[in-house]
Amino acid sequence: MRLLHTSDWHLGRSFHRESLHDAQRAFLDHLVAVVRAERVDAVLVAGDVYDRALPGLEAVALFDDVLHRLADLGVPTVFISGNHDSARRLGVGAGLIGRAGVHLRTDPGECAVPVLLADEHGPVAVYGLPYLEPTLVRERFGLARGGHAAVLGAAMDAVRADLASRPAGTRSVVLAHAFVTGGAPSDSERDIAVGGVASVPASVFDGVDYAALGHLHGCQTLAPHLRYSGSPLAYSFSEATHRKTMWLVDLAADGSVAAQRIDCPRPRPLARLRGHLDQLLTAPEHAEHERSWVQATLTDPGRPAEPMEQLRRRFPHTLQLLFDPEESEATASPSYAARVSGRADLEIAEGFLRHVRPGAEPDADELGWLREGFETVRESDDRKAELPR
Repeated sequence: MRLLHTSDWHLGRSFHRESLHDAQRAFLDHLVAVVRAERVDAVLVAGDVYDRALPGLEAVALFDDVLHRLADLGVPTVFISGNHDSARRLGVGAGLIGRAGVHLRTDPGECAVPVLLADEHGPVAVYGLPYLEPTLVRERFGLARGGHAAVLGAAMDAVRADLASRPAGTRSVVLAHAFVTGGAPSDSERDIAVGGVASVPASVFDGVDYAALGHLHGCQTLAPHLRYSGSPLAYSFSEATHRKTMWLVDLAADGSVAAQRIDCPRPRPLARLRGHLDQLLTAPEHAEHERSWVQATLTDPGRPAEPMEQLRRRFPHTLQLLFDPEESEATASPSYAARVSGRADLEIAEGFLRHVRPGAEPDADELGWLREGFETVRESDDRKAELPR
């Protein structure tokens, strides 16, 4: 059986305020084309369909459109809800939609109720485990306490119990949305540590032939049967080196897995540049990034004037500007307090002016204003001290 494993679409999300609507539409067009071209038998979407619990109308329209297109192809599709989704909202109409071959698994109580598929080698049971927030589902699994590992372990126990009741040779697939120990996170995932330790051991998924994981945005293989597809688009600059793909998984008659990566369309490259502003603006090796989305970290000792405006003249798609000044004699001391210890107030103020304006000494007018300001403050403090208590 040939499966297409994807996750973390985050429909409705932007990238540093840049709309990704067209890029997400292009990805969904690509997904449908891959399903058709590769003769996929079933599509697995492992959570975070939307970016937020109350998605915008454009995001809902994208989802509605792809549901119709997958249903028209007659290819069964299994979705689970992720930690970004509202399980109740995503699951509305699940019973009716399921008749069209699109199976929305959002109810924790249905973890052990599989979508039953079949090929020439026999049945395949596909179990959808939606994101399980420990504080909300413990009682449902008969647990008095415990975090992510406990609730996911209980759900998998129920899956294995159901699988044991099925005909011998039934192959098994599980969709889950979780942080499995050994996975590499990026900056764009929402923390799921609330309710207990975030990560769960890979051994939780023992006993199934393939686990299609969602939540982490980098494509990765934790074991031959245990894989993250990653997000189809980059949602943070920490993903600049990611190759965005889906898994095309062939499930053999004996339950063994062979998988290959299918590249997703990239709307624009990402670049993380670092250095002095003048160097970034002139270095020929950065020419390849002039059409990229750029994160620039400036290391100049002092902040240049209008750095974003200057950067965008060469890199019009600069989206994020960071500052990390190189260490100098002025910043080498262990702390600011240590550097100014024993100095008079006026001397500290003069030093601050020199620090924020490297190479420019305070002029006579500025020094006069500083002295006048300190004298005014001292006189005010003296008057307050003389008032009766």
